[in-house]
Amino acid sequence: MSLLKIEIPYEIDSPERTLFHKEILLKKKFMRELYLEWYRFFKKSFEGLPAGKKIEIGSGGGFLKDVISEVITSDIIPLPTNDLTLSALDMPFADNELSAIVMIDTFHHLPDCEQFLREADRTLVKGGKIIMVEPANSCWGRFIYQNFHHEPFNPKGDWTFPSTGPLSGANGALPWIIFQRDRSLFEKKFSRLKIVKMKNHTPLRYLLSGGFTLKQLMPGFMYNPVKLFERILSPIQAFSMFTTIVIEKK
Repeated sequence: MSLLKIEIPYEIDSPERTLFHKEILLKKKFMRELYLEWYRFFKKSFEGLPAGKKIEIGSGGGFLKDVISEVITSDIIPLPTNDLTLSALDMPFADNELSAIVMIDTFHHLPDCEQFLREADRTLVKGGKIIMVEPANSCWGRFIYQNFHHEPFNPKGDWTFPSTGPLSGANGALPWIIFQRDRSLFEKKFSRLKIVKMKNHTPLRYLLSGGFTLKQLMPGFMYNPVKLFERILSPIQAFSMFTTIVIEKK
């Protein structure tokens, strides 16, 4: 495993670490193409939305702005590549100012998801959406995250966790906890936020990319064959590493 490990000479919560992640993301075909697929899903989901600003929370070293130029990129870590530095728990937007909030692997890093959802409820216009790609608490995903990933993944956890840092603090099971395990409580607390989509997917491509810590485990030309294999397996929801969640403000 040490031969596959990418040496990263920066602390996990430092801006330098995130900028280094951007270099990794752009160099690895498996990661770059996977993110591009998710970005294109965001773009398609924007069709028919009411007027309003669109923001990405936790943009990190991503490249969403290359796909959707009007999106405001943001992160809690100050980065020269993003438009805003902000906390998702206290967003600098007026009531009903946003038409979309998008994020990739960010929700499970928020130490107080209930406060974020209050902010989303406040800032989204009627018909606006939260669209996120997050870890899946499937049989396969849970096995991978609990045994081969450095972040905590605790399906028995609460809606909050101690804040240790923007990247080091996490519970990968949070999306499942709030939107599936505690769905009735979520619906009671946020009656205007309706879950309109929750679908597990992508069991292999991110894993084979090596993520941000390991070298890519397959040559780039294998991306499309692996994608096709995943499509064949897509009806098996238990065999997935990610889930896409879409929430609309009614």
